[in-house]
Amino acid sequence: MSTLAPFHACFAIAIAAISLPALAQYQNSSSPGIAIHDGVLQNQQQAQRSPTRNLELTLGAQRLTNGFGNWRDTTLRGAYEIGSHVLQGELSAKREFNESGVFAGISDTYTFNADWYGSLSIGAGDGAFYLPKVRVDGALYKKWLDKRNLVTSVGLGYYDAPAGNTDRNLNFGATYYFDAPFIAEAGIRFNRSNPGSISTHQQFVALTYGHVGQYLITGRYGEGGEGYQTIAQNTQLVNFQSREASLAWRHWITVNSGFLISAEAYRNPNYQRRGINVGLFTQF
Repeated sequence: MSTLAPFHACFAIAIAAISLPALAQYQNSSSPGIAIHDGVLQNQQQAQRSPTRNLELTLGAQRLTNGFGNWRDTTLRGAYEIGSHVLQGELSAKREFNESGVFAGISDTYTFNADWYGSLSIGAGDGAFYLPKVRVDGALYKKWLDKRNLVTSVGLGYYDAPAGNTDRNLNFGATYYFDAPFIAEAGIRFNRSNPGSISTHQQFVALTYGHVGQYLITGRYGEGGEGYQTIAQNTQLVNFQSREASLAWRHWITVNSGFLISAEAYRNPNYQRRGINVGLFTQF
């Protein structure tokens, strides 16, 4: 098998945090997992690489308006490649809307062949009202063109909230890897929330500049509708519009280790949220 066959899948796990939500914490995550990596794919075809092994620790703080309290989180993520599988785990201690909570999640990204790979993830909170009782997401990816530098995806998701509402969603995404140094992404999610059969959709675009092993800078913008968002015990926002923008920088200090910094801003009709995340990562 070509060394490129698992390439998209492995780097999706290793550095997807630069522009995507965490494994499955939030009901309002708007994008399926899309790989991010160096766009010079033809050079990678000739390169021998070691299996993916990495750890990442991040600290985050967010400030909310209108008396909704400040957020903070500490998250540890790791990935371990075994054959055609890349296993990922996540553990996050959080405080949001004046309540503490813990989220745990696992995922498996499997490479079928040089053109196809897929992912399956499951996560759950500890009972905090803003975390899922259970969330399951799956996606299938296809690489196109001679260089396999266009990747499309289709995914399904299910979210069961402690308040009793559920989400079922269908995701579509696409990523194009330029020769260097840009990667462009776009995606859309169609969601059905119950009770009430509320239909919403969200879309996002993202652009990454840089090279894996040196630095990556990613800007991302998303907007659309949300069916439910629980902001307190027995209190929910229902069927509203929101938008979110983020800018992230991941920098390698050594061949295997580095730091990351990101800033994000979110707005809906009830409050605004702004914050930063900082972290360290290592590959071994």
